[in-house]
Amino acid sequence: MSTLSFLLDGFQTALQPHNLLFAFIGVLIGTAVGVLPGIGPMSGVALLIPVTASMTSGLSPEQAAASSIILLAGVYYGAMYGGSTTSILLNTPGESSSVVTTLDGYQMARQGRAGAALAISAIGSFVAGIVSLIGLVLLAQPLSNVALKFGPAEYFSLMLLGLAAVSGLAGKSMTKAWIMTVFGLLLSTIGLDNVSGVARFTYDISYLYGGLEFLTVAVGLFALGEVFKSILHHETNDGDIAKIGRVLPTKADLKESAGPIARGSLLGFFIGVLPGAGATLASFFSYILEKKVSKHPEKFGQGTIAGVAAPESANNGASGGAMIPLLTLGIPGSGTTAILMGALIMYNVQPGPLLFDEHPAVAWGLIASMFIGNVMLLILNMPLVKVFAKIIQTPTKYLLPLIIAISVFGVYAVQVTTFDVFLLLAFGLLGYWLAEHDYPLAPLVLGLVLGPMIENNMRRALTASNGDYLVFFEKPISLVLLVIAFLWIAVPFVMKLRGKSVVINEDM
Repeated sequence: MSTLSFLLDGFQTALQPHNLLFAFIGVLIGTAVGVLPGIGPMSGVALLIPVTASMTSGLSPEQAAASSIILLAGVYYGAMYGGSTTSILLNTPGESSSVVTTLDGYQMARQGRAGAALAISAIGSFVAGIVSLIGLVLLAQPLSNVALKFGPAEYFSLMLLGLAAVSGLAGKSMTKAWIMTVFGLLLSTIGLDNVSGVARFTYDISYLYGGLEFLTVAVGLFALGEVFKSILHHETNDGDIAKIGRVLPTKADLKESAGPIARGSLLGFFIGVLPGAGATLASFFSYILEKKVSKHPEKFGQGTIAGVAAPESANNGASGGAMIPLLTLGIPGSGTTAILMGALIMYNVQPGPLLFDEHPAVAWGLIASMFIGNVMLLILNMPLVKVFAKIIQTPTKYLLPLIIAISVFGVYAVQVTTFDVFLLLAFGLLGYWLAEHDYPLAPLVLGLVLGPMIENNMRRALTASNGDYLVFFEKPISLVLLVIAFLWIAVPFVMKLRGKSVVINEDM
């Protein structure tokens, strides 16, 4: 079958009434998550995993996996849209990839052009979403065909590269990033050994024999961690919101932003494909690029529309690009895609080269739903700009109890044990403490997700080679991947030794 016929099958899945509803709910919640400062796509996706599990309980396992991932992906790229609203109106980024948007977006709002800035960010995000999805359609199948040649040794090296990619560029301190990676790997060893059946680090607690539930850890670290931060820091959202006048951009605005949107979309997509780079890096690079190519670089920072169009296109392009390594190689390129990967594994759907052969309805249904979701987002964002601006004013005293209730009831509904609720609270406190001390959380999640897969592939490779560790260096693909992983760690380390700053990764 050709790629086009696979895509048409994907549209058949995505256009089913319940999946259309799931896509709409996902992008709507995602936009709200992006608009509300402090929540971010990682917390939003983690928070909704238990909700999707209960919403899809009546469907077959394949349909449940497809519907859930359609909703969760909608939250992810919807949050990329919504993050610009607070950046422009309040000078407060909704999530890390919208930091650059504040530079010109807020200045435009102060000049009475908030409507045009919000509209251009919506149009730029839509174009970038479509560009990245075309790239995803064209590259997904060829990449998965190449990856089918992988054996256990190649997979082991590939997953090490995934860990190195996110950890090598994560946070302000590489040491802390590696501590968190190792901590995540250690947590993944809790439970019964798959090969020998021996209990590891369970301390005779029967609840731990199945290992730590990914959902409990993710919701605790991100959602409850943010709640504790808001409570203990007495955070409120009482900023002055800029007034929104005309919403539709002028012809001059569209002409001025066409180039930045095109360049930002392409740059964002290719940076998003790189594991560990992410939307934050893409938005910074696109802003720098526009400033370099502009005939009037002095306008940047003063309220030029190109300074909004470029980073907003780039961060949405990167979110589409990040789906490529996740779906085709089984490597999550950022914290949010690590959570999406964990959600797929919960439904017994393994991301990677076999995904397109074993679960075509899930893979192509997701890709098709992202086309539909981007159209929904444009339709939602243009007329509802003023409505979403009101979401910013949601009082914290209503928002926090709602997040706590969804977290606790969601985790309990999936596991039906009070032990997991106590574990959720423990990871919430741990998440708060780690974030306060600048320990990045994404490497921990990635270590927890990839740990069992790294261990299983290493054992399989060593069993086939009679315990010879040279098997990882004798196979050409494995060797290349290990060299890239080493360089990914070594280059930022050398840069730091030379006193150069390393750009912080997204979702950390």
